[in-house]
Amino acid sequence: MSGFFSKQRITASQGYNRWMVPPAALSVHLCIGQAYAFSVFNDPLSKLIGITASTPDDWKLTTLGWTFSLAIVFLGLSAAFGGKWLEKVGPRLTMFVAACCFGGGFWIAALGVYLHQIWLVYAGYGVIGGIGLGLGYVSPVSTLIKWFPDRRGMATGMAIMGFGGGAMIGAPLAVLLMDHFKSATSVGALETFMVMGSVYFVSMLIGALTIRVPPNDWKPEGWTPPVIQNKMITNNHVHIDRALLTPQFYLLWLVLCLNVTAGIGVLGQASVMIQEMFKGAVTPASAAGFVGLLSLFNMGGRFFWSSASDFLGRKNTYIIFFALGAVLYATVPTLGQLGNIGLFILLYAIIMSMYGGGFSTIPAYLADIFGTRYVGGIHGRLLTAWSTAGVAGPVLVNYIREFQIAQGVPKSDAYNVTMYIMAGVLVIGFICNMLIRPVHAKHHMRHDEFDELDGVFPHGAAPDAH
Repeated sequence: MSGFFSKQRITASQGYNRWMVPPAALSVHLCIGQAYAFSVFNDPLSKLIGITASTPDDWKLTTLGWTFSLAIVFLGLSAAFGGKWLEKVGPRLTMFVAACCFGGGFWIAALGVYLHQIWLVYAGYGVIGGIGLGLGYVSPVSTLIKWFPDRRGMATGMAIMGFGGGAMIGAPLAVLLMDHFKSATSVGALETFMVMGSVYFVSMLIGALTIRVPPNDWKPEGWTPPVIQNKMITNNHVHIDRALLTPQFYLLWLVLCLNVTAGIGVLGQASVMIQEMFKGAVTPASAAGFVGLLSLFNMGGRFFWSSASDFLGRKNTYIIFFALGAVLYATVPTLGQLGNIGLFILLYAIIMSMYGGGFSTIPAYLADIFGTRYVGGIHGRLLTAWSTAGVAGPVLVNYIREFQIAQGVPKSDAYNVTMYIMAGVLVIGFICNMLIRPVHAKHHMRHDEFDELDGVFPHGAAPDAH
């Protein structure tokens, strides 16, 4: 079995069409992106006993909310600890384990629904499913970077765009299945978990079986690395453990964390925010459409900005994210006071595109700074910034809003201070990004540090001996 999953078994032959790899990555990311749509289960799961209305014995929405939080926390933890393992065993085994965990997480959660044991839902979808999320997130990304050395940003955008779009498939699919399975004695959640777990397992398994890694010294036909390199793009490689000793890793950690903190807090409150800021002018249905529009820009931004970074440069792209984002956040309160809904929606669409773009550009930024050899593992460890931001962002938005309302501030103005704080957060991110410099040569790997398991340098980019 180990031979079937080994790196040697999935190393592509010369002449392999690299465009066969992105569909394998998408088949995983479109599945795990369902995590963003878990909220569609909250209402049905709060009525498992009452069916049409919640009873005292049903789970409360606050209790169910921990399921998603656990999934995001374990996404970050598994990506951090599993990234190094990924570099050792290769993407096929990692993606297979991700399929087992994510699909199996649904099945364990289904058992929790059947027995009405919330801890099984937590353990299934939150913990085991979250591990599947983390392993499934990092494994295709590092592979695509190695297949597309000439378009690293576009490559990461292709995969991570799928994660952003996974909710657009997962949400309607879940609603459709629950409508199909519901009855006078069931809300249909149990059967829906079983079906979705099975579908996602098969789809992710197909990705694991079809993924390929490029042979050593491979480069795209007709492409040669430019002689004059951007000083922010290295031909050397930094070991995953050594990367943690560099200031660049922590600056990039802050860059991702601060960009995500600003975006994710607003994303979670987008529907309520637009209704309260434009009271009476925006219906709940219109607010739902606004959230859907933000999701589209979140997904589209993941491909657009990461592809643009191939030409703009990764550092310059983040300069745009932080500088433009700070201006837009600071402008939002004024638009609310003026009642300009159209411009408000446009600004938030741009903000969400940059939020998504931050996710998809960071792996290419890491490859530029630390080299491609261990980018999957380094990316995994950096994703702890996402877990941190996933808590910090919503807490900032929710608690500041509550404090403002408690002080007598009208709901329509309760987000003003939050927007200015988020603008300040992005200014700090701007400073962190400006401080990033090339990694010092002392951290570069030497030829004799590559053992037989690791092989030779990817794409023939041998680091200098220091």
